Formats: sequence, structure tokens, C-alpha cells
Amino acid sequence: MSYVILLSVILLLVVHFYRKAQRQKVQPFPKHWHSLLLDNVLYYRNLSKERQVAFQQRMMQFLSEVYIDGVQLELQELDKILIAASAVIPVFGFKEWHYTNLSGILLYPDNFNEDMQFGSKDNLRNIGGIVGNGRFEKQMILSKKALYHGFKNTTDKSNTGIHEFVHLIDKLDERTDGVPERLLEHQYAIPWLNLIHKEMEAINNNHSDIRKYGGTNQVEFFAVAAEYFFERPDLLKSKHPELYEMLENCFKQKLG
Repeated sequence: MSYVILLSVILLLVVHFYRKAQRQKVQPFPKHWHSLLLDNVLYYRNLSKERQVAFQQRMMQFLSEVYIDGVQLELQELDKILIAASAVIPVFGFKEWHYTNLSGILLYPDNFNEDMQFGSKDNLRNIGGIVGNGRFEKQMILSKKALYHGFKNTTDKSNTGIHEFVHLIDKLDERTDGVPERLLEHQYAIPWLNLIHKEMEAINNNHSDIRKYGGTNQVEFFAVAAEYFFERPDLLKSKHPELYEMLENCFKQKLG
């Protein structure tokens, strides 16, 4: 079974490079996607009508630059919508953005393990998304189950899709270290590091409501804190005003 999955992934990568050679044009935004976004993406629902149009354009730009393929599943429109929304949300504060370190996304039906297997009953199938390295460089792998859960549950301060795209943003300077140099002005780097360490200590001492995974390391803290910022901005602003302000400056978005 694992060989079949691995072969499927390799074949999809080959298809990707063929598609990349034939650059796609930006397609018009399908009008019926608006209602799907309203029903499934709270962030979009909270935008003004003018900003919603801008969000739609950014989604279509993203979809013209990155391929999305399903592994042992047939892609649905909502799959593409939620992935594109995950990509646009963290960079919507910037007039223009291109994920130059991403070529394609593979969508698995369920969570997977470190060997990228999802068909077994292995209890270690607890990964909802990864940004690839090595032979999977410039690739992202997402679990459809985790992707949908992130948008369906708007009270849990987590969103797998946003989490993985924040990792990509962190990786743009070729160092995945939890310090997004492309977003953070130089004078904020040291205060940001000091804040990270203070918040991680609180997490690891069970004195924080930030998801425990954020205490793993600087890289995961940045992604977890970003999830909190975009999912529950009012709560983050109330409980962690300093962190909220830093992320507001980082992402150039006022949400709370």
C-alpha cells in the first residue's frame, strides 16, 4: 500500500512539472464560489464587499501559480477554495504576494504519518500538513480532513491550512526559524524573539491558552500564534495584547 501511495505522489510531481512548463492564465472567479466562501470561510465573511472582490482576485492569482492534486481522492471545488483561502489569508495585508517557494499541493484524504501513509490504522497518523523538503521541496501536503476541520471549527484557535502557509512564509528567507524576515521590520526582530521565548515558557509551564504545540520550538510557535491571530483575533488581543500587536504589525492586518 505504501508503495502505491509513493508512486502516486511521484506521478503527481511529474504532472506538476509538465503543468509548470505551460504556465496557466489567471481564470475568472466563478460566481458561485462567493456563496461557498460565505458559508465556509469566516475571515471572508467578515470582509467588506470591496475587500471580498480583492480576496477573490488574489485566490485566482494563487490558483494560476500553484497546482493542486488529490491523492486517492477526486478534487472538489471546495477543496481548491479552502486551500486558496488558506494561502491568501496570511498575506492579504500585502498588495501583492507570490509564494515563490511553492510549486504544488498534494491533498490527502486523511491525516498521515511520517512516511506519508494514510491508508493504515497506524495510531501515528497524526500529521495534518507538512511543507516538503528534499525530493518534496516546493511541495505542500495537506490532509483534507484537517483542512476542512480548520475552517469548520471557528472557536478552537487552530487552522491547518493557515499553519502550513505561515511555515512557507517563514521559509521564504531560506531559513525556517520562526522569524519571518520578509514580514518583520528589522527593529522588531529582537523584541519578537524575546516575546516568543516568554510565551513559549508560559505554554510549557501550562500558563497559557496558546496551543501546546506552540511550545515545541520557535518555528511552530510562529505558525500556532498566527493560527490564533486569524481564527480568534479578539480573544488573542484580550489575552495576549503584546503578541497580538506584534502579529498585527507582521501581517499588516487589523482584525481584533
